[in-house]
Amino acid sequence: MRVYEIRETRGIESITPGDRPVPQLADRQVLVRIKAVSLNYSDLSVTRGAYSRNTPLPFVLGSDGVGNVADIGSAVTRVGRDERVALTFMPKWIQGPITEAMTRAARGRTIDGTLAEFVAVDENAVVKVPEYLSDEEAATLPTAGLTAWNALVSHGKLQPGEWVLTLGTGGVSLFATQFAQQIGARVIGSSGSVEKLERLRQMGLREVINYRATPDWAKRVREVTNGGVDLIAEVGGAATLEQSLRAVRVGGRISLIGGLGGAGAINPMPIVMKSITVQGIYVGSREMFESMNEFLSMHRLRPVIDRTFDFDNAREAFEYLESWRHFGKVCVRVG
Repeated sequence: MRVYEIRETRGIESITPGDRPVPQLADRQVLVRIKAVSLNYSDLSVTRGAYSRNTPLPFVLGSDGVGNVADIGSAVTRVGRDERVALTFMPKWIQGPITEAMTRAARGRTIDGTLAEFVAVDENAVVKVPEYLSDEEAATLPTAGLTAWNALVSHGKLQPGEWVLTLGTGGVSLFATQFAQQIGARVIGSSGSVEKLERLRQMGLREVINYRATPDWAKRVREVTNGGVDLIAEVGGAATLEQSLRAVRVGGRISLIGGLGGAGAINPMPIVMKSITVQGIYVGSREMFESMNEFLSMHRLRPVIDRTFDFDNAREAFEYLESWRHFGKVCVRVG
């Protein structure tokens, strides 16, 4: 079967087409014929060796995948042949709080990923996806969709009428925007691109802020909300967290999702002085995934996909993601 793997960590140029045998199944495994994959910024980090020291080489890239069950082991009961499923990011996180042991197996991070024609996984590591979504749309759910759901709902406890701030226009931020709007929250979005800000306006946000034209965007957030937002989906890390701490209200919440802006020192005193709750978000459990799918099916929400590439052009998809030109998710059609 065809795969895309890295054999060294020199960035996108390390991405190499490869050929591997179709996996043989254990009793409780299912074989998924992958139809579509969506890419994440963390996939780029893996190519550079910047995500984890525990990534074994050679290594199959990709953390999100959707496909049809091609075969099942003799003891499998959760799914049947031909059912369409998504692979979970952390196969061992079924429900309850996350543990250190669960984080050691992360698809496309410490265990082989989804940019392959077939993937064998434990039957507990798949989730049936909403029928109304295309393969590409469903492929955006395991990481970006679930991360946003966890940030706003599972841990964020977002309520109707609350103010939410989202940063940028990547997959997680746009999912957060869609979930917040459907819940009945008021959303402020941000971008440094005039074109992307216009697209955010078209999505019906209460306010959009150009962080290039308004460097002190936290001040503008406080003005719009009369004191600060209730919840921030924080994807920028050290580059934006200082302003996020000023933009959130006293007693507000920050769901800390990523570090797209890199590392750096942060003064923790605003967290204390404003009684802010900062919650680290590392994707989510299978139970959260299933709850999110119920919500999606009820409201018929459709993920925002910027562009889909053919499997033969997977490296080009990574290059496009790295360019920051996209609005929403970048996908690869495998089968």
